[in-house]
Amino acid sequence: MANNQINHVALIMDGNGRWAKKRGLPRTAGHEEGCKRIIEIFDAVKANHIYCMTLYAFSTENWNRPKSEITLLFRYLDKFFKDNIADLMRDGVRVQVMGDITRLPKHTQKTVLEALNKTKDNNNYVFNIALNYGSRQELVKATKEIAELVKENKLDINDIDEQTISDHLYTSNLPPIDLMIRTSGEQRLSNYLLYQLAYSEFIFTKTYWPDFTKDKFEECLKEYATRDRRYGKIVEE
Repeated sequence: MANNQINHVALIMDGNGRWAKKRGLPRTAGHEEGCKRIIEIFDAVKANHIYCMTLYAFSTENWNRPKSEITLLFRYLDKFFKDNIADLMRDGVRVQVMGDITRLPKHTQKTVLEALNKTKDNNNYVFNIALNYGSRQELVKATKEIAELVKENKLDINDIDEQTISDHLYTSNLPPIDLMIRTSGEQRLSNYLLYQLAYSEFIFTKTYWPDFTKDKFEECLKEYATRDRRYGKIVEE
């Protein structure tokens, strides 16, 4: 029997540039349109009583993109939070961030920190955004933190287990990820939540992110509902 409950959905918002190119527009137009989909999908997340949505907004590898594109991406991010913070507060949404934001532009750091502070006591939903995030880097961070505890005799090496690692990840206070959706047709994880996605269900849709509407998201939820999550167990027919 399928386990249909979703508490946490993660998304890789891919295809903005190709969406724009297909229309003869600059890549940044795809990012601008893609920003509009974020709240639309988050509204659908809340309507389906899904507690947490995690978004891959900017990876550690994205610094290799043209500087002008990166600059506009962070401007869109600033605008997104400024335009939507009131609604997030109204709905009791807590904003969380995964990744090292110290490399982000100062104005973006300020915007993000303000959103974190304003929403820190909210707990109806979680809007978790990955910024300057890479899963391998996250695992290095966790390993160093655990090693430091062992070095300081605060943790016995024989007591290190899977929970210890989970406790040192950015997602330590969040439920396990039930479903990961990647748009645009690419079928890879791109250094995203490598540890956390061990038993998640994956859906790869060919739809570019700017075209990934609420209806497309609902289709993914319907597909997820047909999945049989066995976690390695044998389930009698």
